[in-house]
Amino acid sequence: MNKLAMTLWDFSWYTRTGPGEPFEDLDRAFTEAAERGYNCVRICAMPFLLFRSGLDTAALTFESLGGAYGQRTRWYDVRARTTLDGRAHLLGFFRAAARHGFTVIVSSWEYQQSPSFSADDAWHAALRVIPVDERPLALADAHADLVDLLAAEGLADTVAFVELHNEVQFSGLNDGRGIVGLRAPLEAGIDRFKQRHPSVPCTVNYAHVPIASLRGVPRNIDVAVFHPYVYGVLDELITTFALRDASRPFPQERAYAELLRDDAPPLEKWLPSPERQWILDATVVGTREIYTHDWCDPAKWDRWLYDRYGAHRIAMRAVLDLWLDAAADLAAARSVPLVFGEGWVGYTPLHGTFEEGPVGAEICEYAVRRSKEIGALGTIVCSNAAPQHPMWADVALQQRLNAEFLR
Repeated sequence: MNKLAMTLWDFSWYTRTGPGEPFEDLDRAFTEAAERGYNCVRICAMPFLLFRSGLDTAALTFESLGGAYGQRTRWYDVRARTTLDGRAHLLGFFRAAARHGFTVIVSSWEYQQSPSFSADDAWHAALRVIPVDERPLALADAHADLVDLLAAEGLADTVAFVELHNEVQFSGLNDGRGIVGLRAPLEAGIDRFKQRHPSVPCTVNYAHVPIASLRGVPRNIDVAVFHPYVYGVLDELITTFALRDASRPFPQERAYAELLRDDAPPLEKWLPSPERQWILDATVVGTREIYTHDWCDPAKWDRWLYDRYGAHRIAMRAVLDLWLDAAADLAAARSVPLVFGEGWVGYTPLHGTFEEGPVGAEICEYAVRRSKEIGALGTIVCSNAAPQHPMWADVALQQRLNAEFLR
């Protein structure tokens, strides 16, 4: 397999297809990706929805989370309500990839947030009725069905490899048993897929690099895939404002002073429209995080991180090095290729520029260089370097880092 310079198109390639949206024209998106030096895209292929949900997918409708909710939050800023034929759109995507010489990493975000963009909760409900232990098997069957369709259309060669699901420890595949406890059901899912497609590499992936639980990574993976988001100074912000800890009070007045726009409503007033409240259960991103991303003053947010970055800089570099080296060691021990499918700092607001600015860009440069040094098969410039993010406009950085990795 050739080295993979990857751009992360997640679920956006089907949720963001309306007029003026980044994936309105798939050929244009692939052309722009090629111009930036990419040769691979990673997507949620909505396999369960299309092949195992039992739902009619000939007219799938996608829309925003409800009103202005999520419109300034990265990955959630769907503008237009659109309707498309799911399987036809999938085939159109893979045909476009083939025309432009791209391979595709086929994954699923369905047990994390993909269904939250649907116009109703049928997709989410169909996923949830499957017992947790059986979910890896259901995903394996769905992915195998998808590859069957691609093979029938002469498109199987576009698949770089298949991931049963994205970030399995932070998804609906995990009922609290943890990474080690997930190993057996994930191994069963990978075996199920391989029974039908033994020549197609199959794996799962993990948020961060879980160095204390690497024994829980399935023993039958064909690719080791990790997402090294180091957070550091960003984690201090998340902890300070209790963005992911609902057991603590939200510091509303401090947030107004240090993060938010003057016209921000209070937290309890910022929710999806009433008919869309079900999406709160269909996405892993909590209400506090969406609220602060939607209503932050990007300059305040970035200033908060820059003011404190110095205290975290050395530790962030050390964590990144530790994680990359540990991931490389596991891949070597298993005799499988290594891929970094996402990273490097963490989840920032749509209009924040910390990761796109001089500090973040330097972290991206270092991570891509280290990815090459440790022999990774694939890596990314940054999770935000994709058509649905403002960083897509930094053409020169993407061209330079992709060229350095592939050289």
